[in-house]
Amino acid sequence: MCIQSKLCLFPTENGLFLCPKFALFPTYKAKIENPRGSISIDKDKPVTNRKKDVAEKLKPDQITQIQPQKLSLNLRSGKDLNLILYQVRTTARCFGSFVEKTVMPYISTTPARLLNPCTSNENCTSPFSYKNVLKLTENGQQFNSLVSKQQISGNLDSPEGGFDAIMQVAVCGDAIGWRNVTRLLVFSTDAGFHFAGDGKLGGIVLPNDGKCHLENNMYTMSHYYDYPSIAHLVQKLSDNNIQTIFAVTEEFQPVYKELKNLIPKSAVGTLSSNSSNVIKLIIDSYNSLSSEVILENNKVPEGVSIKYKSICKNGVVGTGENGRKCSNISIGDEVSFDITIESQKCPSQGKSETIRIKPLGFNEDVEIVLNFICECECSKGGEPLSKICHNGNGTFECGACRCNEGRIGRLCECSTDEVRTDDLDGNCRKDNGTDICSNNGDCVCGTCECKKRENPEERYSGKFCDCDNFNCDRSNNKLCGGHGRCECRVCICDANYTGSACDCSLDTSTCLAANKQICNGRGTCECGVCKCTNPKFQGPTCEICPTCPGVCAEHKECVQCRAFETGEKKDTCQRDCSYFNLIRVKDRDKLPQPADQSYPLSHCKERDANDCWFYYTYAVRNDTMREVYVVETLECPAGPDIIPIVAGVVAGIVLIGLALLLIWKLLMIIHDRREFAKFEKEKMNAKWDTGENPIYKSAVTTVVNPKYEGK
Repeated sequence: MCIQSKLCLFPTENGLFLCPKFALFPTYKAKIENPRGSISIDKDKPVTNRKKDVAEKLKPDQITQIQPQKLSLNLRSGKDLNLILYQVRTTARCFGSFVEKTVMPYISTTPARLLNPCTSNENCTSPFSYKNVLKLTENGQQFNSLVSKQQISGNLDSPEGGFDAIMQVAVCGDAIGWRNVTRLLVFSTDAGFHFAGDGKLGGIVLPNDGKCHLENNMYTMSHYYDYPSIAHLVQKLSDNNIQTIFAVTEEFQPVYKELKNLIPKSAVGTLSSNSSNVIKLIIDSYNSLSSEVILENNKVPEGVSIKYKSICKNGVVGTGENGRKCSNISIGDEVSFDITIESQKCPSQGKSETIRIKPLGFNEDVEIVLNFICECECSKGGEPLSKICHNGNGTFECGACRCNEGRIGRLCECSTDEVRTDDLDGNCRKDNGTDICSNNGDCVCGTCECKKRENPEERYSGKFCDCDNFNCDRSNNKLCGGHGRCECRVCICDANYTGSACDCSLDTSTCLAANKQICNGRGTCECGVCKCTNPKFQGPTCEICPTCPGVCAEHKECVQCRAFETGEKKDTCQRDCSYFNLIRVKDRDKLPQPADQSYPLSHCKERDANDCWFYYTYAVRNDTMREVYVVETLECPAGPDIIPIVAGVVAGIVLIGLALLLIWKLLMIIHDRREFAKFEKEKMNAKWDTGENPIYKSAVTTVVNPKYEGK
């Protein structure tokens, strides 16, 4: 608000106030100038009203889907303006294919594989990056014919170069034949995708330039430029008003659904294995995309902010991020957006700025020209070198002082040589905050002067009045527990006291155990209380250890005398063993278990003089209450049975004798068989007949007459 008057009027958060020091000046009729922002509509063509059941043929330039089309806003700093934007949903084929970059390791570059990349006997076409097979046309027969003639190709790795294809489709408008209407891109694949950075595997390091490189409908720079990034694709798809439908097989649904979240105005559909559902998929996805309107704007000037509020179908209202969009819209449905534009400060040059708001996927937008109101009319009639402004150190205009160069302050009372800043109050703000002097003082020439308190003993202090001596922690309703002083909201404790409220005594006498050690040597004394470092030890001085070895033996005699009236302490049981509560249980299953209790306990098994076993559990509850749970029945061993023992001994002796005899007999048989086998072997090795002496010669000589014929 601008004020023009001979009175000292200054705007504040609560309105205007009159400076008392200028109340004696002659007064004139005050003139208050309050410039308001304004809106002028420069182009307001009504939206085309199309009905669902009416089939009208309109050219793209005859359809208007957003109103108004151009506005001019006069913005005042710190004030906002509201405008209403109306949008109505209203309602050629082309074909291209892609494979992969034609370099290793994505495809095999051997001559044979470049001709036919398939490893089987199937005839495949040569690999390529992207090929625009058919420009946009309304000839469906030609489209079907070309699609049916396409041959498959192949590559080495699983992901494909689909992002190269999407980039060329988006930026090659003339080659594709895009018209100035809503543009739809159906991306069909059964594999994943490469993106920026993957080109390094093939030695490709230049980032994608986002330009068209189609020659004879073939992408010729796939070996030169890397794959585009997702953000780069989002920018190009948005710049060219292209909505994307990813028709992919079920295996890659999760991957492309994550990609859909990064690309506005995109949809994902499940493609069947034989692609028979592609037509229904495209129809459903298109209806999903076209039934949603999402507004976006270009970069706004510094200091200008935009807020959206949507009034959608059936009166559904959205704010925040939801204020940018409306869903479930049909043909002929009208939705509106309440847009608030606010300027926080004037631009440095004071020039007009232009922003554009458009629905994603639409070729129409709203042009908004911003003009800024940075001065009041009353500033033209200011009083130079006014005495009001610290004896002529500024111009009194619009009810306030505009200081000369080198002077600052509300009344130009300070010199920049002293303060060295254009923001006088900035010297009084701690850590660049918003509170001047921490709201506990006044900023005078860049220095905080702290307020006085009603209680003279209470005071603010510090460079930013951010310290005081009365806001420290209290104990027993006493500041710093009565054992210290408060300095800058922190207690400075007296000797032998510590803690935020000086309520922790350093006296260790209450922590001494019976052995004169602090906390029995098993803990630390904190504020006069023992904190046991070993969880097995408990009690005020860490002397109780219910789970330590020896606990069972320590309490055995007392448990035995109180539960069974036996043992060495039978006669002195009442005097020596009354330090615990005895609880009898019927069997061992009734004894408390560690998992069921919040306090430590020990299970014990001891034997008495009659060799009988008794079971009990020793526990300490709440560090002081001792309890013993004992099984009321003793387990005594039964006497031996003599007859089975004697019979067993006799049978054992007989059996051992028989076993020894059998072993001796077996050894003899083995020895005899070995000797007989040795004899048989020597007999077989003899070379002469044992019935005839080989050195014997007979003394009789027989001579036969050769002429004798036996007559």
